[in-house]
Amino acid sequence: MILTGLAVGVALGVVMQRGRFCVTGMLRDVFLQKQGRGLVAFFIVVAVHAIGLAALTSLGVISPEYRTFAPIAVAVGGFIFGMAIILAGGCASGTWYRSGEGLVGSWFALLFYGLSASAMKSGFLSGFNDKLKEWDTGWTTLPQTFGISAWWFAIPLALGTAYLAQLYLARDAANPKVTLEQPWYRKPLHPYTAGAAIGLLGVLAWPLSAATGRNDGLGITTPSAHLTSYITTGETEYFNWGTLLVLGILVGSYIAAKASGEFRLRVPDGRTSVRAVIGGIGMGVGASLAGGCTVGNGMVQTSLFSYQGWVAMAFIAAGVYVGAKLWLKPSGVKQGSADAGVYTTDESISDPELAGLASDKTEAEEAAPAFNIVSASGGVALKTKPKQDTTARPLGGGRYVLDTLGDVCPFPLIEAKQAISELDSGEELIIDFDCTQATESIPQWAADNGHGVKDFVQNQNAGWQITVVKDAAN
Repeated sequence: MILTGLAVGVALGVVMQRGRFCVTGMLRDVFLQKQGRGLVAFFIVVAVHAIGLAALTSLGVISPEYRTFAPIAVAVGGFIFGMAIILAGGCASGTWYRSGEGLVGSWFALLFYGLSASAMKSGFLSGFNDKLKEWDTGWTTLPQTFGISAWWFAIPLALGTAYLAQLYLARDAANPKVTLEQPWYRKPLHPYTAGAAIGLLGVLAWPLSAATGRNDGLGITTPSAHLTSYITTGETEYFNWGTLLVLGILVGSYIAAKASGEFRLRVPDGRTSVRAVIGGIGMGVGASLAGGCTVGNGMVQTSLFSYQGWVAMAFIAAGVYVGAKLWLKPSGVKQGSADAGVYTTDESISDPELAGLASDKTEAEEAAPAFNIVSASGGVALKTKPKQDTTARPLGGGRYVLDTLGDVCPFPLIEAKQAISELDSGEELIIDFDCTQATESIPQWAADNGHGVKDFVQNQNAGWQITVVKDAAN
């Protein structure tokens, strides 16, 4: 029966990888993109989960044990966790499935997440963990406080979520984003489809887990801590349904990434590695204090309408906001130099693009001196008035290239936004990237902001190139 944890985990890993499902990105986009499209996918998980758990509880299939609310631990832990997932580049479940895509930085985050969670739950940090949980209100869930059925909360949540989903779907249908041309089995899942599937898997997980003596549903932090403890101590009590669940996520995401050509080992630079380690430690500490991560609290406890779940998510969101403000900024590195735009007379005559640059000028512009003549070894050079250095590297003819290969999400999008802001309308930005989430976020950003997409291709395993034309739709 314990193997059902592995089966659920594999399915979860496939769905999350194909749906690019990461709560960090969903919360982050509210602050960076000023849109809640992704957050609706998260609420779909909660709504489906809430309906399913209410039904299973009403039928007597499961008997959840409701957690009491320790406000200081939940608030502090949630905030730490929110900041940490910005550094780590993904939430707990996101870190597991991205590890299956070959992101070595996620391996670092995962290792230190498991170690710090284990230290908080049963190691040398357990005293600190217990101390912050001393103030316990005894409150459990909103339905118990008001003495009413959970259905009174689950149904309005589901209806409200359905309304928001329909709103965004209609908006996207009127202004669709460009997608890759590829076989059906390589196409990503729509986030709302992924959200519904994850919600159903969460409902299924509870009775399967309870049948093994673990009276709980989906969870990442405690299973990750248990896996670390099992590896280091060999104690069989730590090898359970939950540990197989998280291992299954890794296996499922690897299978999905390989099948779709999205697996490739990507070794981070030093800065990203340090961030991943610090983020992993913060994730383990924060989730242990808060009683769960964006799965245990964000998807399960919220579905039970517990105080812990909803308060934790509020403070996780606050942590994401602060972390995004502190650490999610363009690199500021500019490409080009004063010599860009300098070419010889012979080159200007032989190159059709350079020779034809003056053809679009007005009569007044043609009458005015177009070039500054400067001395150059080997002959006379013509120097255009150089454009201010840009984030992207100029190719000439109003085309620029931005290399973000190796950058973890959301940095390809952050750099692209900065680069496009420096271009003139009609100019093209060619973006090279290898972050799977950017295959959705960059085309969606282009569609939302009126930019056109000229080309979008996958040119290697886990490598893509997209050409964005500024203001092309305006």
